[in-house]
Amino acid sequence: MSAKREIGSGNNRPLAGVRVIEMAGLAPSPYCGMILSDFGADVVVVDRLSKGGPEIPNVMPKNPFDRGKRSMRVNLKTPEGIDIIKRMIKDSDVLIEPYRPGVMEGLELGPEEALMLNPRLVYARLTGWGQKGPYAGMAGHDIDYIALSGALSLFRRKGEKPLPPCNTLGDFAGGGMLCALGIVLALFERERSGKGQVVDAAMVDGASSLITMFYGLLGNNLMSLDIGTNLLDSGAPFYETYETADGKFLAVGAIEGRFYKELITGLGIDPSSLPDQLDMARWPEMKERFAQVIRTKTREDWMNIFEGKDACVAPVLDLNEVMEHPHNRERDLLVEFDGLPQPAPAPRLSRTPGEAVKPGLPRGTHTREVLEQLGYAPERLEALFGKGIME
Repeated sequence: MSAKREIGSGNNRPLAGVRVIEMAGLAPSPYCGMILSDFGADVVVVDRLSKGGPEIPNVMPKNPFDRGKRSMRVNLKTPEGIDIIKRMIKDSDVLIEPYRPGVMEGLELGPEEALMLNPRLVYARLTGWGQKGPYAGMAGHDIDYIALSGALSLFRRKGEKPLPPCNTLGDFAGGGMLCALGIVLALFERERSGKGQVVDAAMVDGASSLITMFYGLLGNNLMSLDIGTNLLDSGAPFYETYETADGKFLAVGAIEGRFYKELITGLGIDPSSLPDQLDMARWPEMKERFAQVIRTKTREDWMNIFEGKDACVAPVLDLNEVMEHPHNRERDLLVEFDGLPQPAPAPRLSRTPGEAVKPGLPRGTHTREVLEQLGYAPERLEALFGKGIME
């Protein structure tokens, strides 16, 4: 890929000119690639052939993770297919791979081989358990990784079983997002050393990092392991969600005294009829009192009372409501492609912002284009397609 290709209009985006190989995977690795693509990287997804064997399932025909990317299909079970990836590695800045330890080595595409081909390569390995440890070769999913990290234990009410926060904490926050950070850190360091390196991005590590504060709270005796009774885990009546008269919900986060005062005023409760805000023994009865009051009005009624007030109250919006909220509209929180709303690039940079570029055509559409940029002659291309090496 000797000719650098900028996708969209964002030549001033921070990662413009950075060339990324994304080995096709599910959830965290496509999300990582999407972040890099949003900020200008030329991301090429290397997928398996759609015929003659299993492939990564296309569970979302309209896939927001594909935005701004190109894609190709390669038969990695052939020497010719492996040679194509090696040729790409020589001319790329980043490789993202989401497989179990040893898979890329078995293809002769492991970090040792890749860094010999291109010593400046940032080789990102995005897995659940990491590259070493007794669990490294085991199958798993987000729920398993956040369980082992200790994070899942925090998501429960008193007396109830842990409730996984969908797959946001392991796959996306602890996995894809922190992998993207690791890649950017390695690229930044490369500017000084001129050398690439391996990024071991494990979701169990990432989920552990995300709960750093709770180790601090526990170590300072500011929380207990009786989860569901503490300040931030649904124990406190002023940090909780409540159902409204119309079956919708409010989120209340009035921790500080002045915010709590605004909350009580808005709820129309006489402060003298309540225990002290921090009387933990009486939090359960306070929660029931708040719940009874909040169930008397609709979510819209309560927001008419609390909007513009420092009571730390917000509506719990369903996904189909997010785009219509005035605050989100003004910030352009979501973008829409082909009728599919999706989050806009974040964070927002003042001079070189990210840009969400409409997803391309079906997987494999750019195979020929990528090979031409690699310098393959027309007759060689036809031979590769004819032999089923490429699709």
